[in-house]
Amino acid sequence: MLFLIIIGALLGLAIGGPIGLLVGGALGYWLGRRLRNRLVKKLVGIQSQFLESTFAVMGCLCKADGQVSEDELEASRQLWDRLRLSEAQRAQARADFTRGKAPDFDLDAELAKVRHIAAHQPALRQVFLQVQLAAVAADGELHPAEHEMLMRVVRGLGCSEAEIAQIEAMLRGGPRGADEQGPSLEDAYRVLGVDQDASDAEIKKAYRRLMSENHPDKLASKGLPESMREVAKERTSEIGSAYERIRKARDA
Repeated sequence: MLFLIIIGALLGLAIGGPIGLLVGGALGYWLGRRLRNRLVKKLVGIQSQFLESTFAVMGCLCKADGQVSEDELEASRQLWDRLRLSEAQRAQARADFTRGKAPDFDLDAELAKVRHIAAHQPALRQVFLQVQLAAVAADGELHPAEHEMLMRVVRGLGCSEAEIAQIEAMLRGGPRGADEQGPSLEDAYRVLGVDQDASDAEIKKAYRRLMSENHPDKLASKGLPESMREVAKERTSEIGSAYERIRKARDA
Protein backbone atom coordinates (compact mmCIF):
# COMPACT_ATOMS: atom_id res chain seq x y z
CA MET A 1 0.00 0.00 0.00
CA LEU A 2 2.84 2.39 0.86
CA PHE A 3 4.28 1.87 -2.61
CA LEU A 4 0.98 2.94 -4.24
CA ILE A 5 0.72 5.99 -2.00
CA ILE A 6 4.23 7.10 -2.93
CA ILE A 7 3.68 6.51 -6.65
CA GLY A 8 0.33 8.31 -6.55
CA ALA A 9 1.82 11.23 -4.65
CA LEU A 10 4.77 11.58 -7.04
CA LEU A 11 2.53 11.43 -10.09
CA GLY A 12 0.18 13.96 -8.50
CA LEU A 13 3.09 16.25 -7.70
CA ALA A 14 4.35 16.07 -11.28
CA ILE A 15 0.91 16.82 -12.71
CA GLY A 16 -0.67 19.19 -10.24
CA GLY A 17 1.97 20.43 -7.86
CA PRO A 18 1.38 20.41 -4.06
CA ILE A 19 -2.38 19.88 -4.43
CA GLY A 20 -1.76 17.07 -6.89
CA LEU A 21 0.61 15.54 -4.33
CA LEU A 22 -2.20 15.30 -1.78
CA VAL A 23 -4.76 14.09 -4.29
CA GLY A 24 -2.37 11.51 -5.77
CA GLY A 25 -1.39 10.23 -2.33
CA ALA A 26 -5.05 9.87 -1.33
CA LEU A 27 -5.83 8.06 -4.56
CA GLY A 28 -2.90 5.69 -4.02
CA TYR A 29 -4.15 4.97 -0.49
CA TRP A 30 -7.66 4.22 -1.80
CA LEU A 31 -6.36 1.92 -4.51
CA GLY A 32 -4.08 0.16 -2.03
CA ARG A 33 -6.95 -0.55 0.35
CA ARG A 34 -9.14 -1.88 -2.45
CA LEU A 35 -6.37 -4.14 -3.68
CA ARG A 36 -5.59 -5.43 -0.19
CA ASN A 37 -9.25 -6.16 0.53
CA ARG A 38 -9.59 -8.06 -2.75
CA LEU A 39 -6.49 -10.12 -1.98
CA VAL A 40 -7.71 -10.90 1.54
CA LYS A 41 -11.13 -11.91 0.23
CA LYS A 42 -9.51 -14.14 -2.39
CA LEU A 43 -7.25 -15.79 0.20
CA VAL A 44 -10.18 -16.46 2.55
CA GLY A 45 -12.07 -18.08 -0.34
CA ILE A 46 -9.08 -20.30 -1.16
CA GLN A 47 -8.71 -21.36 2.47
CA SER A 48 -12.41 -22.22 2.73
CA GLN A 49 -12.26 -24.29 -0.45
CA PHE A 50 -9.16 -26.09 0.81
CA LEU A 51 -10.96 -27.12 4.00
CA GLU A 52 -14.12 -28.17 2.16
CA SER A 53 -12.18 -30.33 -0.27
CA THR A 54 -10.09 -31.79 2.53
CA PHE A 55 -13.11 -33.22 4.32
CA ALA A 56 -14.99 -34.21 1.18
CA VAL A 57 -12.06 -36.26 -0.13
CA MET A 58 -11.57 -37.67 3.35
CA GLY A 59 -15.15 -38.95 3.33
CA CYS A 60 -14.59 -40.53 -0.08
CA LEU A 61 -11.38 -42.25 1.03
CA CYS A 62 -12.87 -43.58 4.26
CA LYS A 63 -15.79 -45.05 2.29
CA ALA A 64 -13.46 -46.66 -0.30
CA ASP A 65 -13.56 -50.07 1.42
CA GLY A 66 -17.35 -50.03 1.52
CA GLN A 67 -17.87 -48.63 5.00
CA VAL A 68 -16.66 -45.90 7.31
CA SER A 69 -15.33 -47.40 10.53
CA GLU A 70 -15.89 -45.86 13.95
CA ASP A 71 -12.12 -45.32 14.20
CA GLU A 72 -12.18 -43.32 10.97
CA LEU A 73 -15.11 -41.24 12.22
CA GLU A 74 -13.28 -40.62 15.49
CA ALA A 75 -10.17 -39.61 13.53
CA SER A 76 -12.19 -37.00 11.65
CA ARG A 77 -13.64 -35.67 14.92
CA GLN A 78 -10.17 -35.50 16.48
CA LEU A 79 -8.97 -33.59 13.44
CA TRP A 80 -11.75 -31.05 13.94
CA ASP A 81 -10.51 -30.62 17.53
CA ARG A 82 -6.90 -30.22 16.41
CA LEU A 83 -7.91 -27.63 13.84
CA ARG A 84 -9.95 -25.78 16.47
CA LEU A 85 -12.90 -25.50 14.12
CA SER A 86 -15.82 -23.35 15.22
CA GLU A 87 -19.28 -24.87 15.45
CA ALA A 88 -20.14 -23.44 12.04
CA GLN A 89 -16.93 -24.87 10.57
CA ARG A 90 -17.62 -28.26 12.18
CA ALA A 91 -21.08 -28.32 10.65
CA GLN A 92 -19.56 -27.54 7.25
CA ALA A 93 -16.90 -30.23 7.77
CA ARG A 94 -19.56 -32.83 8.60
CA ALA A 95 -21.55 -31.82 5.52
CA ASP A 96 -18.46 -32.08 3.30
CA PHE A 97 -17.48 -35.44 4.79
CA THR A 98 -20.99 -36.74 4.10
CA ARG A 99 -20.86 -35.29 0.59
CA GLY A 100 -17.67 -37.22 -0.06
CA LYS A 101 -19.27 -40.50 1.03
CA ALA A 102 -22.13 -40.18 -1.45
CA PRO A 103 -22.14 -42.67 -4.37
CA ASP A 104 -22.36 -39.83 -6.89
CA PHE A 105 -19.48 -37.83 -5.42
CA ASP A 106 -17.28 -36.50 -8.23
CA LEU A 107 -13.80 -37.12 -6.85
CA ASP A 108 -12.00 -35.97 -9.98
CA ALA A 109 -13.82 -32.62 -9.97
CA GLU A 110 -12.99 -32.10 -6.29
CA LEU A 111 -9.33 -32.93 -6.86
CA ALA A 112 -9.28 -30.45 -9.74
CA LYS A 113 -10.20 -27.70 -7.26
CA VAL A 114 -7.33 -28.66 -4.96
CA ARG A 115 -4.96 -28.98 -7.90
CA HIS A 116 -5.85 -25.43 -8.92
CA ILE A 117 -5.25 -24.11 -5.41
CA ALA A 118 -1.97 -25.99 -4.98
CA ALA A 119 -0.64 -25.34 -8.48
CA HIS A 120 3.16 -25.15 -8.26
CA GLN A 121 2.87 -25.59 -4.48
CA PRO A 122 3.90 -29.20 -3.68
CA ALA A 123 4.01 -28.40 0.03
CA LEU A 124 0.27 -27.61 0.03
CA ARG A 125 -0.42 -30.94 -1.68
CA GLN A 126 1.67 -32.71 0.95
CA VAL A 127 -0.32 -31.17 3.81
CA PHE A 128 -3.57 -32.14 2.08
CA LEU A 129 -2.35 -35.71 1.63
CA GLN A 130 -0.98 -35.92 5.16
CA VAL A 131 -4.46 -35.28 6.52
CA GLN A 132 -5.91 -37.95 4.22
CA LEU A 133 -3.28 -40.48 5.32
CA ALA A 134 -4.08 -39.88 8.97
CA ALA A 135 -7.76 -40.54 8.32
CA VAL A 136 -7.45 -43.77 6.34
CA ALA A 137 -4.84 -45.16 8.74
CA ALA A 138 -7.01 -44.48 11.80
CA ASP A 139 -8.34 -48.05 12.03
CA GLY A 140 -4.83 -49.51 11.99
CA GLU A 141 -4.93 -50.99 8.50
CA LEU A 142 -4.97 -49.84 4.93
CA HIS A 143 -7.51 -51.73 2.86
CA PRO A 144 -6.43 -52.41 -0.76
CA ALA A 145 -9.40 -50.36 -1.98
CA GLU A 146 -8.27 -47.45 0.22
CA HIS A 147 -4.74 -47.72 -1.13
CA GLU A 148 -6.03 -47.73 -4.69
CA MET A 149 -8.24 -44.73 -3.99
CA LEU A 150 -5.38 -42.91 -2.28
CA MET A 151 -3.15 -43.42 -5.31
CA ARG A 152 -5.97 -42.06 -7.46
CA VAL A 153 -6.06 -38.98 -5.25
CA VAL A 154 -2.28 -38.58 -5.45
CA ARG A 155 -2.30 -38.73 -9.24
CA GLY A 156 -5.41 -36.57 -9.47
CA LEU A 157 -3.55 -33.83 -7.62
CA GLY A 158 -0.83 -33.93 -10.26
CA CYS A 159 1.89 -35.27 -7.99
CA SER A 160 5.23 -36.14 -9.52
CA GLU A 161 6.72 -39.63 -9.33
CA ALA A 162 9.04 -38.39 -6.56
CA GLU A 163 6.05 -37.18 -4.54
CA ILE A 164 4.31 -40.52 -5.08
CA ALA A 165 7.40 -42.28 -3.72
CA GLN A 166 7.24 -40.02 -0.68
CA ILE A 167 3.60 -40.92 -0.11
CA GLU A 168 4.40 -44.63 -0.40
CA ALA A 169 7.13 -44.13 2.20
CA MET A 170 4.64 -42.47 4.53
CA LEU A 171 2.21 -45.35 3.99
CA ARG A 172 4.85 -47.79 5.19
CA GLY A 173 5.26 -45.84 8.38
CA GLY A 174 7.57 -43.13 7.16
CA PRO A 175 9.17 -40.72 9.55
CA ARG A 176 6.39 -40.92 12.08
CA GLY A 177 6.02 -44.68 12.18
CA ALA A 178 5.94 -46.85 15.24
CA ASP A 179 9.76 -47.17 15.31
CA GLU A 180 11.01 -44.73 17.93
CA GLN A 181 14.18 -44.19 15.92
CA GLY A 182 12.13 -42.56 13.18
CA PRO A 183 12.07 -43.46 9.49
CA SER A 184 14.07 -46.21 7.90
CA LEU A 185 17.11 -44.93 6.06
CA GLU A 186 15.56 -45.84 2.71
CA ASP A 187 12.36 -43.97 3.48
CA ALA A 188 14.29 -41.00 4.85
CA TYR A 189 15.86 -40.52 1.43
CA ARG A 190 12.43 -40.74 -0.17
CA VAL A 191 10.98 -38.14 2.21
CA LEU A 192 13.69 -35.71 1.11
CA GLY A 193 13.24 -36.76 -2.52
CA VAL A 194 16.91 -37.58 -3.09
CA ASP A 195 18.81 -40.67 -4.22
CA GLN A 196 20.88 -42.63 -1.74
CA ASP A 197 24.04 -41.79 -3.66
CA ALA A 198 23.35 -38.05 -3.48
CA SER A 199 26.15 -35.91 -2.08
CA ASP A 200 25.99 -34.33 1.36
CA ALA A 201 25.60 -30.94 -0.30
CA GLU A 202 22.67 -32.16 -2.41
CA ILE A 203 20.96 -33.64 0.64
CA LYS A 204 21.38 -30.45 2.65
CA LYS A 205 20.08 -28.39 -0.27
CA ALA A 206 16.98 -30.63 -0.57
CA TYR A 207 16.42 -30.42 3.20
CA ARG A 208 16.64 -26.63 3.26
CA ARG A 209 14.38 -26.30 0.21
CA LEU A 210 11.70 -28.52 1.75
CA MET A 211 11.88 -26.72 5.09
CA SER A 212 11.45 -23.39 3.30
CA GLU A 213 8.57 -24.63 1.11
CA ASN A 214 6.77 -26.16 4.09
CA HIS A 215 7.14 -23.22 6.47
CA PRO A 216 3.65 -22.60 7.96
CA ASP A 217 3.78 -18.85 7.27
CA LYS A 218 4.66 -19.37 3.62
CA LEU A 219 1.93 -21.99 3.22
CA ALA A 220 -0.61 -19.67 4.85
CA SER A 221 0.14 -17.02 2.23
CA LYS A 222 -0.55 -19.61 -0.48
CA GLY A 223 -3.94 -20.70 0.84
CA LEU A 224 -3.36 -23.02 3.80
CA PRO A 225 -6.06 -22.37 6.43
CA GLU A 226 -4.69 -20.98 9.67
CA SER A 227 -6.30 -23.92 11.48
CA MET A 228 -3.98 -26.32 9.61
CA ARG A 229 -0.80 -24.69 10.88
CA GLU A 230 -0.15 -27.59 13.28
CA VAL A 231 -0.39 -30.08 10.42
CA ALA A 232 2.20 -28.06 8.52
CA LYS A 233 4.46 -28.11 11.58
CA GLU A 234 4.20 -31.90 11.68
CA ARG A 235 5.35 -31.99 8.07
CA THR A 236 8.46 -29.93 8.88
CA SER A 237 9.11 -32.27 11.81
CA GLU A 238 9.01 -35.25 9.45
CA ILE A 239 11.45 -33.56 7.09
CA GLY A 240 13.77 -32.80 10.00
CA SER A 241 13.60 -36.40 11.26
CA ALA A 242 14.44 -37.73 7.80
CA TYR A 243 17.42 -35.38 7.47
CA GLU A 244 18.75 -36.33 10.92
CA ARG A 245 18.37 -40.03 10.10
CA ILE A 246 20.49 -39.62 6.96
CA ARG A 247 23.04 -37.38 8.63
CA LYS A 248 23.60 -39.80 11.52
CA ALA A 249 23.91 -42.75 9.14
CA ARG A 250 26.56 -40.92 7.13
CA ASP A 251 28.47 -39.78 10.21
CA ALA A 252 28.60 -43.32 11.61
